[in-house]
Amino acid sequence: MTASSYLHSVRASYDAVAVDYARLLGTELAGKPLDRAMLAAFAECVRGKAGGVGRAVADLGCGPGRVTAHLDGLGVRAFGVDLSPAMVAVARRAYRGLRFEVGSMAALDVADGVLGGVLAWYSTVHTPPSELPGVFREFTRVLAPGGHALIAFEAGDERVRLEHAYGHAVDLDLYRIPPDRIAALLAGAGLTEVARLLREPTPQEASPQGFLLARKGQSGPS
Repeated sequence: MTASSYLHSVRASYDAVAVDYARLLGTELAGKPLDRAMLAAFAECVRGKAGGVGRAVADLGCGPGRVTAHLDGLGVRAFGVDLSPAMVAVARRAYRGLRFEVGSMAALDVADGVLGGVLAWYSTVHTPPSELPGVFREFTRVLAPGGHALIAFEAGDERVRLEHAYGHAVDLDLYRIPPDRIAALLAGAGLTEVARLLREPTPQEASPQGFLLARKGQSGPS
């Protein structure tokens, strides 16, 4: 699958599921204390001196905006970006005080070195592994020196074909990747691992869930 074809499939699939996705997952974080703990640690890092107090944080692949809003509740100046116009429309209706934009995490309309943080909350799971180095370099480009990135992903080592999700037909590949591989790809892009969490799946999940917090060096690439 080429880069352009996978992006087309992801956009079309998430346009189709947007409303039901928001309905089904709207309160999901309430039952996941470890996930919330990683988001809280990320928020504390980006509110601190590293990366600059008050810098904005981009929730990339924000979907219907629920995690963007969670970050806002943690005192982070967050905005969302998503490939799916339908997801962005749902987010704008639900969280009128926050900013959401249509865009690709692989080519952000953001200046170099201006963000205090980048969040990819399961939003790289449909990205072919061969495309991840470029995506992570884009994260590094937009982060200020000392800024942080948090990646949430499904841990494993396989590709899973999805043809039905959230009550709709979809056309998606989901990639489960070992945490060490994610850490190595981030390091190759100039982002140094700070912490990681690997938790067991809930009954609704099919694989262990990984969370990796990384930091751009004070004099790292921009």
